Amino acid sequence: MANIRSAAKAARKGKRREAVNVARKSRVRTFVRSVEEAIASGDSKAAVEALRAAQPEIIRGANKRILHKRAAARKVSRLTRRVKALSK
Repeated sequence: MANIRSAAKAARKGKRREAVNVARKSRVRTFVRSVEEAIASGDSKAAVEALRAAQPEIIRGANKRILHKRAAARKVSRLTRRVKALSK
C-alpha cells in the first residue's frame, strides 16, 4: 500500500483505468468474434454487417491505445479480406 496520499490516489486511478481498458478490450474482441462466427457460418450478408459494426470498434480501440495502430489496421484488413473471399 502506498504511504503518500498522491501515490494512493495514483493507485486508485490506475485501477479505474485498468477496469475501463479491460472492458474496451473485451468489447473489441466480442465484435471481432462476431465477424469470425459469421464467416464460419458462411453467411456473407451477416459477415458484411458484422464487419461494418466491428471496424469502428477496432479503430476506436487503436485510438484509445488498447491496440497498436498497425495491429488494428492489420486486423481490419485481414477480416475484410476474409469477408470478401466469402462473398465470391
